[in-house]
Amino acid sequence: MIRIAVVEDDPSSLDRLVAHIDRFRSERGEAFHVSTFTDGAELIRHYRPTFDVLLLDIRMERVDGLTAARRIREVDPEVVIIFVTASPQYAIHGYEVSALSYLLKPLSYAAFAQELERVLLRLRRRERRHLLLTTSDGAHHRVDVVDVLYLESVGHHVLVHTTHADHDVVTTLKRLESELDGAGFHRCNNGYLVNLRHVVGVVGNECRLRNGVALQISRPRKKEFLAAVADSIAGGMSA
Repeated sequence: MIRIAVVEDDPSSLDRLVAHIDRFRSERGEAFHVSTFTDGAELIRHYRPTFDVLLLDIRMERVDGLTAARRIREVDPEVVIIFVTASPQYAIHGYEVSALSYLLKPLSYAAFAQELERVLLRLRRRERRHLLLTTSDGAHHRVDVVDVLYLESVGHHVLVHTTHADHDVVTTLKRLESELDGAGFHRCNNGYLVNLRHVVGVVGNECRLRNGVALQISRPRKKEFLAAVADSIAGGMSA
């Protein structure tokens, strides 16, 4: 499911963008969840880092698109930003917020479809790179998988330990293990799922991580875990 936010203060332009998305969805069979905002201030007020794509008008009455994009980038460095504007001279500032591109109004479906194809290709290339976490306090976090050190099962919660912070998520370790399948994670015991790229050594029955944490390796899992660590090291050397 691709989550798209459309931010546009002109009703006819907003309707055109939503219609283009609906047409693309029906023609290509893609799954989209579309949210609409009529002003940059509204977007900022309600923003959570759960969107994949922002279609953002530049010139708006209260808070313009560039100002909104700068605020968004403070909390979400990954969302793909595309400016939609009738004034291309403003779009040059898009590099300040790492915008992917800009589209000119009035927006044709052909131009829109071509750009959305490019966006989908970009999103697919970075699949598995991020976890979208909803923590026990209701906050949303987009976490780069590379930054995850290990996941710890604690009752009906999972603590996601990253290089920057720890996140308490109401879920199961099994569910997150399934989501991270193929991303270089392996259990060292029933309670820990380890990101193998952060393993710096195995001493006895302990797995040592680069942040200094030592995790216990259970006897039934030791042989398989050591093999996974060896494969990860070999893969890293050949990359």
